[in-house]
Amino acid sequence: MRLGTLAFRFGLPAAVFLAVVLAPNPEGLTDQGQRALAVMAMAVVLWATETLHIAVTGMLSIVLLVLVNAVDDVTVALYGFSQPVTYFLLGILTLGLAVHQSGLAERMAAYIIRFAGGSPKMLYVQMLAAFAGLTFALPSASTRGAIMVHVYEQVLEHWGVKKSDPLNRAVMIAMGGLNRLGSTALLAGGITPVVASALIADFGLIDDFSWTRWFILMAVPFYLILIFGGFAVFLLYRSGFTLAQGVATFELKTGPVQTKEIKAGLIALGTALLWFTDFAHGLPPVVPALIAMTVILLPGVGLLTWRELETNMGWANIFVIASSLSLANALIISGAAAWFADTLVGSVEGLREHPALILLAMTGAAAAVRVVMPNISGYLAFIIPVAMSTGAALGLNPVVCGLAVVVVGDSVVFYPASATGSVFIYQRAEIKATEVVRMGMIMTVIAIGVLFTIVLPYWSLVGESLTP
Repeated sequence: MRLGTLAFRFGLPAAVFLAVVLAPNPEGLTDQGQRALAVMAMAVVLWATETLHIAVTGMLSIVLLVLVNAVDDVTVALYGFSQPVTYFLLGILTLGLAVHQSGLAERMAAYIIRFAGGSPKMLYVQMLAAFAGLTFALPSASTRGAIMVHVYEQVLEHWGVKKSDPLNRAVMIAMGGLNRLGSTALLAGGITPVVASALIADFGLIDDFSWTRWFILMAVPFYLILIFGGFAVFLLYRSGFTLAQGVATFELKTGPVQTKEIKAGLIALGTALLWFTDFAHGLPPVVPALIAMTVILLPGVGLLTWRELETNMGWANIFVIASSLSLANALIISGAAAWFADTLVGSVEGLREHPALILLAMTGAAAAVRVVMPNISGYLAFIIPVAMSTGAALGLNPVVCGLAVVVVGDSVVFYPASATGSVFIYQRAEIKATEVVRMGMIMTVIAIGVLFTIVLPYWSLVGESLTP
């Protein structure tokens, strides 16, 4: 990396931090709030430029919260590490790793593809269904993508489909941009639902979301966006969905079922049942996740040794989620989030009598923030407190405002580097950046359209109306 480029990438976040912290204190913003806002601004730039590893940026932010007295003591700065949601993520990552290592996930993917026969359209439809269906066994979209991309490559190669062909581009664009939508519909579906549910519950002063409640609220928007997004990809690349005559049906070889696959399936099924029945036993989602993790690591019974867990676990996810929660909490308790929201309230005060227009402006701003903030945890940590504060000040339901910016922000990928689960797929498929940007713009329109025409009325029916 050139010296000038290096100086810019490190100098820009430092300059942003100093500009915010040394600026005259705006009316209504406390000194502590200004320092917390400065740390968040620096973290946003670092996450956007990826100058540092995203986990390192998170840890640096926690250190700075203490050093610049943006929080009262270190326990507040380490808030995210004390939250059950952090250990919930640890549990589901362990479960996903076990399902992956056992070979069960790849077998499931192979069976799904096998039913497609020689029809590209059926293959594509079943792939979209798999994005949602496989989530129950393999929550991580990145892990699903890593498994499925190899399997689909085998099928397309057998069919004689080249990387430059529309069919290959359609499959890979969908896998890179739509796969994770199935995950966010589930509370156990990875970083986005875990972080978002914790932030909304904390700010909204409500009990933690149950698995069932999150699914009721988020399955409809994300599954609909998955369907409409899949249809949009089909229309863009429809010329590739007809194969030359004589292409034989391709059947993937899977071999006999192994004992470890049965174990993985039973553990995943038992955990899912505990999540589904939380209304009956009252256990918070973290408990079934930790039960699954414990069983998976039991000698002679489980599927992984601690050494295997240490080696293969994506530990960066733990630090990213914990630091994101700490940053968001610092913005809230220092008053920075409320001040920022008050500033936004002033700009849309004239729309107070038009709640839908206020939310439209809010989601439009969220989409703009998502363009410049590739890290989803950073986006959520920043935008959710602001959206909920703004909504509460204008008489809107803050929970709906928080959920709305999650729907819009997590439905789009504007460039390959903005999603760790997509970048390797786009690289393997040689997808152009212009194609990703075009799809990101289309998905933004789809997400906002689905939100306002279908989801808001639906949320109102299930007890979360826009105006309480």
